[in-house]
Amino acid sequence: MIKWIGRGLGLVIVAGAAFFFGVLPGIVEKGQNGMVEHAPYPVSAEAQALHDRIVIGDLHADSLLWNRDLLKRGDRGHVDFPRLREGNVAVQVFTAVTKSPAGQNYDHNSADARDNITLLAIGELWPVKSWKDLTERGLYMAKRMQGYEAEAPDQVRIIRAKSDLDAVLTARAEGHPLTGALLGAEGGHILEGDLANLDRIYDAGYRLMGLTHFFDNALGGSLHGEDDTGLTDFGRAVVQELIGKQMVIDLAHASPKMAHEVIEMTDQPLVLSHTGIHSHCPVKRNFEDDLMQQIAATGGVIGIGYWADVTCDASPAGVAKTIKAAVDLVGADHVALGSDYDGSVTVEFDTSELAALTQALMDQGLTEDQIAGVMGGNMMRVLGAVLPE
Repeated sequence: MIKWIGRGLGLVIVAGAAFFFGVLPGIVEKGQNGMVEHAPYPVSAEAQALHDRIVIGDLHADSLLWNRDLLKRGDRGHVDFPRLREGNVAVQVFTAVTKSPAGQNYDHNSADARDNITLLAIGELWPVKSWKDLTERGLYMAKRMQGYEAEAPDQVRIIRAKSDLDAVLTARAEGHPLTGALLGAEGGHILEGDLANLDRIYDAGYRLMGLTHFFDNALGGSLHGEDDTGLTDFGRAVVQELIGKQMVIDLAHASPKMAHEVIEMTDQPLVLSHTGIHSHCPVKRNFEDDLMQQIAATGGVIGIGYWADVTCDASPAGVAKTIKAAVDLVGADHVALGSDYDGSVTVEFDTSELAALTQALMDQGLTEDQIAGVMGGNMMRVLGAVLPE
């Protein structure tokens, strides 16, 4: 009897482990990265033809956070390489989320709150050393992307320099379905307070860094933190190193004071990777309009997101209206796409359906040149201006 009880308990433990490690992460992702059910969006022949011939880029997706093979078309989430090809996306920024506070909200978060990513890392069987080390989490996500590049070099190329960007765009112009992947860090806490870790993540392929996420960190204040603090001495040192390494600096989630201080420190184009326009959708998550104009004045771009919290309408028409508001505010040369796909948001179209956004921008009255800039041309200009040779 004891023998059979032991076997039964063993089966229960094995079944529980199989569920926790094999099934639960997928359930969590489906719950976090929602998709509103919809009929196919109508796209005219004119809009599809325009969409097919322009260069498209997206400044922000958190797809590396989830336990999916991005070389295969998934049945959950918003981004993978097959769907990027279907949407004609040339360059996708894949951003590493290394820490997320329990109770995360747009108003006020403590850096000491329980971290949501720890349990996800355990459940998805990330390397044990990454369970408590944020730099190791970033290196693990970079290694996954390196694996995709090694397995499918005809489909994926990590963009580490201008030459990689040029190679991707040239290949696509010649009809090869190559997608450029640019690695970004969502928050300077990936450095664990040690400037030497910037060399480690740079060597792993990171070329974009957001300074904060949903909480204050060693670099300074978050838009959603406990105080509107600016850069710390360490934060200033990091910004100087980012400038020296020719990495893209992302002001998403920074406190307004931090954003102003970064603008004063550098003359390189800055990006705000995923956001909305405050005068169009007046929420704290969206910087005030005057700060948006100052970011654009650096020669940078404002990446418009696809979720309702920042657009007040997440349909293709709603996102297009937000883009039109951005064009009116900062000029068509300073607006880009920043979906926040797979970033624990609910959207109304995934990356395979981006032609619907091209149609919606045409419906908003944007010219073909303006649409080409917003959909990717402006982003490519900034990457070309900042990335190392």
